[in-house]
Amino acid sequence: MSIWEERCIISPSLICLDMCNLESQVRILEKSGISMLHVDILDGHFSPSMPLGLDTVRQLRAKTNLAFDCHVMVTEQDYFVDELLDIGVQQLIFHAETQPHIDGMLNRIHARGVRAGVALKPSTPLSVLEYVLEKCDTVLLMLINPGYAFVKGEKQTVYAERKIKDLRKMIDERGLNTKIELDGRISLENIQNWGGGLADIFVTGSTCLNRDDLEGSFNTINELRRNLI
Repeated sequence: MSIWEERCIISPSLICLDMCNLESQVRILEKSGISMLHVDILDGHFSPSMPLGLDTVRQLRAKTNLAFDCHVMVTEQDYFVDELLDIGVQQLIFHAETQPHIDGMLNRIHARGVRAGVALKPSTPLSVLEYVLEKCDTVLLMLINPGYAFVKGEKQTVYAERKIKDLRKMIDERGLNTKIELDGRISLENIQNWGGGLADIFVTGSTCLNRDDLEGSFNTINELRRNLI
């Protein structure tokens, strides 16, 4: 069965790993049974952080068979999208807020045989998906403001669950297979509450991962996941 057909998919965030020991950390993920890696690309402009470069992603691509689930948080998307497509990623999600041609970008990514999706900041309404939802393999909902994970006071928005439920209703009413991906301070409680059918993909970071004990962290997550599916 394809990873995309599974339920309650765990997508560990690359930028939350030990950046000086990425290859060894990825080997631990592989041994833990993880099949996907969440790759955040930030430009320091749309999102005030720039922890990961394209060359690092390119080198890592040659060292692992994990599926690359890419989330592009940039102001000017064309260059980054083309580079990631050339690197060889399995899913590429871009932000609606900085893309003037959402339909066209979805077509552009699909033309390369890659899964395509749209990401929304917390306050961006679901109405922007009205005419493109059918083309989205995945919709990623940010539950905190992108690039502000380092701000200790930045918490998941109080309307997060309502937005997730509204998107699930949109997808189900249209009979689509579009995945809902959640990103931003994802906790074990979030996975427990939303992983039973409300959401499909969970981007896990420092809230539920200890990069000094990745194996132990994923043993806990995998046990929770098995109980849900």
